[in-house]
Amino acid sequence: MKILKHMYLIPQNFYSQRFGADNVVIIKDSNTVDAATLDPDKAYIQITYVEPYFEPYELRKRVTTYERNHNIKRFMYCTPFTADGRAHGDIAEQCKRKTVLTTAQHFPYVKTRLQVVQRTQIILTPIEVAIEDIQKKTQELAAATTQEPADAKMLQMVVQGCIGTTVNQGPLELAQVFLAPVAEGTQPPTRLSNKLRLAFKDFSKKCHDALKKNKNLIGSDQREYQRELERNLARFTERLAPLVQPTPGHAALLCNGLNKPDYKFQT
Repeated sequence: MKILKHMYLIPQNFYSQRFGADNVVIIKDSNTVDAATLDPDKAYIQITYVEPYFEPYELRKRVTTYERNHNIKRFMYCTPFTADGRAHGDIAEQCKRKTVLTTAQHFPYVKTRLQVVQRTQIILTPIEVAIEDIQKKTQELAAATTQEPADAKMLQMVVQGCIGTTVNQGPLELAQVFLAPVAEGTQPPTRLSNKLRLAFKDFSKKCHDALKKNKNLIGSDQREYQRELERNLARFTERLAPLVQPTPGHAALLCNGLNKPDYKFQT
């Protein structure tokens, strides 16, 4: 947190000395700025966190940490929003806007600032946000489970975040909102609901793998903790099972939507 605060202070102090402290305003969120609402007599600086952005084919080529942090010219930041203008809402209405920025040159560069030459937005619908969330949790579980040498504390922290008593409602609530109507027959299956269903099956499998790995790492003093995690996973799996089973005629209905894109693009 100190580092992030320091990053805000650098441009603020620099431009305050040039234009006066009262004439410099730092915008600390990633929301779209309406220039018409800004005071023309003040200087505005928007600062937000970005991370490198890669297409799937690029990730297959960029394997090492070095390759994924050097020679980069596309960066992304995310902004949550709802259709009625609020930043956050219920699961069924929570959308996400991914903004991809392309710079004129690759980072690292001799200059610390580069001009943005292209801006692309990717809009994720609520079910796509849910899919991404479950896939991210699954990737974290897989990374913690296969890490060598094994890190018991890290593994337990990730497992607890996925199936712990206090957060167990999170993934289940996603399944209830988006998969329960399909399982009950009140909504037809779609390609996206099938993608979420498969994501949950993979997530459940990775949870089992992680608990199995943790059981081999812990000492006698954590046996009860292990049993509690196993009970949580058993309850989670039992409630999830009817929601991830394919419904009759599932494959035939899905064929109608195979070519529809996952994301909506805006440039």
